[in-house]
Amino acid sequence: MEVQGSSVSWAVADLSRMEEVQSLAGDLRKRFPRIHALVNNAGAIFSTRQETPEGFERTWALNVLSPFLLSNLLLPALTAAAPARVVNVASEAHRTARLRWEDLQGQAHYAGWRAYNQSKLALLLVTYELARRWEGKGVTVNAVHPGFVRTRFGHNNPGLWGGTLRLAERLFAISPERAARTVAPLVTAGEWERVTGGYFIRNRAVRSSPASTDREASARLFRTLSQQVGLSDARLDPPSGPATA
Repeated sequence: MEVQGSSVSWAVADLSRMEEVQSLAGDLRKRFPRIHALVNNAGAIFSTRQETPEGFERTWALNVLSPFLLSNLLLPALTAAAPARVVNVASEAHRTARLRWEDLQGQAHYAGWRAYNQSKLALLLVTYELARRWEGKGVTVNAVHPGFVRTRFGHNNPGLWGGTLRLAERLFAISPERAARTVAPLVTAGEWERVTGGYFIRNRAVRSSPASTDREASARLFRTLSQQVGLSDARLDPPSGPATA
């Protein structure tokens, strides 16, 4: 998408580290007091369990904690720009997942795909919970599955894992430009301005898995994530009503 007269600014951060997410949010709030749209797109899969310097399993940190924390920290700038939009890049991989409450970060049993799928289920639960909590603030929160995109996803993994994902990318992945056409409308199209709490594939709202719409689970996960990233109740907003898609 090209906008005449626009300019591009860069900010670099390791989004698997919450300290850097906090620094990034602070920097963005100073530079951009009004933020009209936030797209949480960063994500990865890891064949072996890795921990960040802060002690979080890396898939959980990057795919779940990061968008949760960044969205909450940027809420003041989003509400200042209302109507504003948050879009979380999700995945159909969530349909095979369940939250392993007793082992969310795979300390007892880790498998790369299971950790990834669980993270995408968690991201949808976060999406719907934020949509409920932020309703009435002029900030919508939706999720989109863009498909398998040619972004070197999984190339960080060695051996058979990395080789398989590289082959799959060559055979099946779509271009980033094509994927962007499924994300951009949720950010720019007037018809989606008031839609919140939705899950979209190819510019159409679809139903996500029953596990992803469990309101008790989403509230519990919200509390868990808040504790993990150190967000106090004073910095969070309670749910104000049902989300609409």
